[in-house]
Amino acid sequence: MKKFNGADQIQDLQFFGEFGGVNPSISDSSTYTFLSAKTMSDTFEGNTDGCYLYSRHSSPSNLYLAEALAKMEGTESANVTASGMGAITSALLQLCKSGDHIVSSRTIYGGTYAFMKNFLPGYKIETSFVDITDLQKVESSITKNTKVLYCETVSNPLLEIADLEGLSKIAKKHHLKLVVDNTFSPLSVTPQLLGADVTLHSLTKFINGSSDTVGGVYCGTQEFINATKDVNSGACMLLGPTMDSLRAASVLKNLRTLPIRMRKHSENALFLAENWEKDGLKVKYPGLKSHPQHELFKTMMHEEFGFGGLVALDVKTVEKANELMEMMQNENLGYLAVSLGFYKTLFSASGTSTSSEIPEDEQKEMGLSPGLIRFSIGLDHDIERTYLKMKTCMEKVGVL
Repeated sequence: MKKFNGADQIQDLQFFGEFGGVNPSISDSSTYTFLSAKTMSDTFEGNTDGCYLYSRHSSPSNLYLAEALAKMEGTESANVTASGMGAITSALLQLCKSGDHIVSSRTIYGGTYAFMKNFLPGYKIETSFVDITDLQKVESSITKNTKVLYCETVSNPLLEIADLEGLSKIAKKHHLKLVVDNTFSPLSVTPQLLGADVTLHSLTKFINGSSDTVGGVYCGTQEFINATKDVNSGACMLLGPTMDSLRAASVLKNLRTLPIRMRKHSENALFLAENWEKDGLKVKYPGLKSHPQHELFKTMMHEEFGFGGLVALDVKTVEKANELMEMMQNENLGYLAVSLGFYKTLFSASGTSTSSEIPEDEQKEMGLSPGLIRFSIGLDHDIERTYLKMKTCMEKVGVL
């Protein structure tokens, strides 16, 4: 892998406030004034650098965050949005028009699945959902109308690993754009280095890390980012999923601790996954040698940030999953909640929560058990203590 470290890029960020503050000043304005009408006209046409017109177009706070995330992902540029879905929908609608086709992984976030499966057909954009780990199936699903290959680096919730280099070769062969949701693996994997054209994140998750903000970003070439912000034809500009400046400033502050947090999330997740597997539980985690794509992930990852903070545990039935999660919450071992990347462990039964948009027969086909619990492992300082308390809960509900 090419030598690149997103953490170094974060460490080297330097944005001073207008009065010399160590944090950049927050631009708390929706609109901006001009000294001349001509400057306003030039700015509206995109011909004036350093001037701002209206916060849906851009704001200093949003541009600071976008620049930082582009550096982290090794792309020319980026644009932040009000949610992860705002980033996904803006990117896909910029790349696909009526009559176009998408080849997507079948194991993706439920909201993304619903957008492709239920919303896009109304605009005559069709999607084929395939096993993204089977490159032959991926290539055989491409048609003359295909414009995009879409996947998640680490899939939600089955934690399957996409072969980004392999998919990139297919995309380039057929003149397609490879769009990768990297939400589960920031810093651990840099899709741009492996051939991705557009990298997406839900900033709500690990990047922000405190479960107090919803946001998204898409990263890519300057040409692509500019196209999405074009006042006449830009998907993001015209759909308007603008991130609030105050939120952008908050995420930028939290971004600076991401390298420390990702190391700890991964360290704790690996400890639990290894011990649960020793206990005889059915566990899936990319850091385990038993994971089908363990060796693949090792070739893609930046080792210092580990295999990520998500672990999937299958306890067979949703009733058993719910009983276990409720007991763990009562024992203050985490929260029964969706989302991920929080400092406390979060757990949910994916089939009835974040993947509930996917029909039950398709869940079964892709191997999503009704008893699968998705754990987002927190930053517990004594993970062995957490493990022992979780083990007691598992014994009480009959999982062990």
